Amino acid sequence: MDQKIPYDDYQLPVVFLPSYENPPAWIAPQDRIHHPDYNNELTQFLPRTVVLKKPPGAQLGFNIRGGKASQLGIFISKVVPDSDAHRAGLQEGDQVLSVNDVDFQDIEHSRAVEILKTAKEILMRVRFFPYNYQRQKERTVH
Repeated sequence: MDQKIPYDDYQLPVVFLPSYENPPAWIAPQDRIHHPDYNNELTQFLPRTVVLKKPPGAQLGFNIRGGKASQLGIFISKVVPDSDAHRAGLQEGDQVLSVNDVDFQDIEHSRAVEILKTAKEILMRVRFFPYNYQRQKERTVH
């Protein structure tokens, strides 16, 4: 007996929930290492060093966003395809930890841009940090 109650006869408030989705099938921990839905490779999040040489007047091949005002650091927001930055392994979502031994974790955006644009050789320490990059995008407009 599956009778539907007319909408007007419901007691208020009425909340309609979305249909239930079944959770993914259980995969035993010992089988997860070889399963395509699991990625246990955490080395992608470790800090790494990127070296770029920039001739005078040349473009960097990437854009940054963030800075001291956001309290989340400086992040790579765009990498030009086939640029030196792209070939060196920079990617959107990389947090810039330092450039030429200058700490970038608590630096003004304008100062970071100045350092990057005036350097002829750039020795960067970066780490892939998509979680804070997403938070950075939500907080800033530029």
